[in-house]
Amino acid sequence: MVSSSQAALPSAQRIEELLAIYELPLLDLVYRAATVHREQHDPHDIQQAALLSIKTGGCPENCGYCPQSARHDTDVNAQRMLSVETVLSAARDAQAGGATRFCMGAAWRNVRDGADFDAVLAMVRGVRELGMEACATLGMLTPEQAQRLAEAGLTAYNHNLDSGPDFYPEVVSTRRYEDRLATLDAVDAAGIGLCCGGILGMGESRRDRVAMLALLADRTPQPTSVPINALVAVPGTPMGEREQIDGLEVVRMVATARIALPRARVRLSAGRRQLGRDLQILAFMAGANSIFVGEKLLTTRNQQLDEDAALFDALGLPRTPALAG
Repeated sequence: MVSSSQAALPSAQRIEELLAIYELPLLDLVYRAATVHREQHDPHDIQQAALLSIKTGGCPENCGYCPQSARHDTDVNAQRMLSVETVLSAARDAQAGGATRFCMGAAWRNVRDGADFDAVLAMVRGVRELGMEACATLGMLTPEQAQRLAEAGLTAYNHNLDSGPDFYPEVVSTRRYEDRLATLDAVDAAGIGLCCGGILGMGESRRDRVAMLALLADRTPQPTSVPINALVAVPGTPMGEREQIDGLEVVRMVATARIALPRARVRLSAGRRQLGRDLQILAFMAGANSIFVGEKLLTTRNQQLDEDAALFDALGLPRTPALAG
């Protein structure tokens, strides 16, 4: 297996190839992505996932978009890690509501061995015992920690690259791109599915976006899950005054991700509510096949259940338990 940190970053030619796809006439791009999607996936299969912040705020990193950074003056208050039973109760509620994947996020720079990590391992085991997929995002991992998560049964580990390597220093200065890649390699080496994507609307160029996709597409194996986020500008963060990105750029990113990573779940993630019903439907046509359900994604507002019920009705899909009413 070739890890991306040991291999070269994507070549300029590779990036230009994906940029040419991203910039196709929109109808042509969506048609091409929809064709790939239907070859690889059931177009009616839109997975519902739930995301819970198990340890909120107080993060020492300075990511410009994140309200959980201790360096930013936001209305997010630091909270201790939730108990194992509290988390498993939330997982049971999510499952009863139709979610098949339960994601747990902790605002850490990196995982530290000890009682908190042991508790996370117990959470993972408990979620898997419910028959759900278990995903975690805990910051940077060592190979040994990734192996322990694998032994606990973790389905996937989320560790977003946020953007391409050239733009990354504009996002955060407390860690390097190479640090992110090292964690991706640890996840792969442990045999855990990799969930990795990025955020649109931070001030990056189209080239920055596709550079990230090119890096992911060139990994062996490719990520099993690619979340596409639109920036939710939070007052008090350095990116709190950014204008909302054009939703068609999100559709273009979804479509390009579907073409470049044909077997992955492409997850329409943060900022989905901002798109409105029609652009979400276009994104599903272009290859998105997962949403997050629930009142919030970690600390920011998410689309409400009644809105999702109306969305599934518009798609002509049967409502899952979470959307039934």
